[in-house]
Amino acid sequence: MNTNTNIPNIPKEDFEFVGTDSYLHDKKLETKPIGYFRDAFNRFVRNKSSVAAAIIIMILVLYAIFVPMLCQTSYSRALTDTMYQQYSKLPPKMKLLAWAGVDGTSKVTINSNTYEAYRAKYVETGMNPIVKVYKANYEDPKAASENARYYDIKVDNYYNMGMMELTLTPDQYKDLQAYQSETGLQIIYPSVKTQSKDKNANIWYKVDTRGNPVLDEDGNFINDYRIASVNDKSYDSLRIASDTDPEQPYAYARVTGTSEVPSYIVRVSKYNYFIYRYGFEPSFNFGTTGNGFDIFTRLAAAARFSFLLAICVSAVNLTIGTIYGSVQGYYGGWVDMIMDRICDVLGGIPFSVVTVLFQLHLSKQVGVIGALIFAFVLTGWLGMAARVRMQFYRFKGQEYVLAARTLGASDKRVMFKHIFPNSLGTIITGVVLVIPGVIFSESSLTYLGIVNLESSTMTSVGTMLANARSFFTSYPYIIFFPCLFIALLEISFNLFGNGLRDAFNPSLRGVE
Repeated sequence: MNTNTNIPNIPKEDFEFVGTDSYLHDKKLETKPIGYFRDAFNRFVRNKSSVAAAIIIMILVLYAIFVPMLCQTSYSRALTDTMYQQYSKLPPKMKLLAWAGVDGTSKVTINSNTYEAYRAKYVETGMNPIVKVYKANYEDPKAASENARYYDIKVDNYYNMGMMELTLTPDQYKDLQAYQSETGLQIIYPSVKTQSKDKNANIWYKVDTRGNPVLDEDGNFINDYRIASVNDKSYDSLRIASDTDPEQPYAYARVTGTSEVPSYIVRVSKYNYFIYRYGFEPSFNFGTTGNGFDIFTRLAAAARFSFLLAICVSAVNLTIGTIYGSVQGYYGGWVDMIMDRICDVLGGIPFSVVTVLFQLHLSKQVGVIGALIFAFVLTGWLGMAARVRMQFYRFKGQEYVLAARTLGASDKRVMFKHIFPNSLGTIITGVVLVIPGVIFSESSLTYLGIVNLESSTMTSVGTMLANARSFFTSYPYIIFFPCLFIALLEISFNLFGNGLRDAFNPSLRGVE
């Protein structure tokens, strides 16, 4: 009889034996097992900042891969002659963002002479570079000249390119005329009698000794076009509206060279000649550099080169560092001590000194890029080796390693079959973070002028930054886009690397 009042009185019939006539078995798992990488991925996607950084990196990589492939016009591939200088320093122009001011225009303050020069371009070509006048014909008390007049205007820099002179062969001259007649686009304009002192092809009107335009009584420009000779039958294409006298037509070219091999010097509209040469109107999403390169495609080509260089260096450093660090960490003792001293010696060599020496001597045999890769590889694998060594010291004393040794596994199998896979998370994180480090180092070296990677067919982000230094105040967009690329890349890789570290090694979350 139960005398303890704290224990409830349960009837005997409520008790029964379980499993007296059958065996108990483990129930089948209702969920699928999760592997190591799947588990790491699940942790990674919960880190929103790292996911956003991964998306940005992917966009930058796709930009570097596909833009140079899709923009394979002769203009975007390479600049091989001085004509491209005519299209230099043009601001960004995008139709989709024209409402936001990305329309190739800029606000400037100019004097009266420059204003008249802009107006003359409009009179001759019909393309008005003056979009809007904010303040007209005023005196500036801070100006050096008391009689100077100024205008605050909004200028279309693409229409403001004006004219340039080209020297053409007879076949090129005929092809250009045929294109004009077929399309109705006026490209060739009459040549002028006297060339201006500064060789300015835009001066088609009469000027005084100071370069100021000479106007008629109605305030119109007086043209200074050459009259064609009676025997000049070389031009038979479109003529400008004012060329109406069939007896004395304007001359549209100056003939040089010999009668057997003549050359034709012509004045052409830069805007319209661009359409003839490349098949589309000049419109550059990121603008053009001081050398006339399209920044949008040039930066993509530079990014592609920087990515390829970084991946190549990372792969080599991963191979050397993994093998070296594995031997260090696995054997330890005097082997580790000797190999560690070698690392100390190599680590004490300044990277910039190595790069300079390799560029001075090794580049003659293997080229500039080869010498740069050698400089990165000489000491770049030390960090990877130290990381692998630390992981081997961490895992080589574990029970599963002891079991593998007991069963007769070789050192090679233990190192790369049992220990190395467990270190893979930390190694992957290290490899990913090497890529932005190489790109940033390369950009620094080229920016400082230690390495020169500039050519008509190749460049790097650092080279673009170095070339844009002189335009920082006057044309800031030339340096802005390479800087934006570097900033996005470095910040994104930093966040992405932190996310990988937390995903592969949750115990290290929040540890720098």
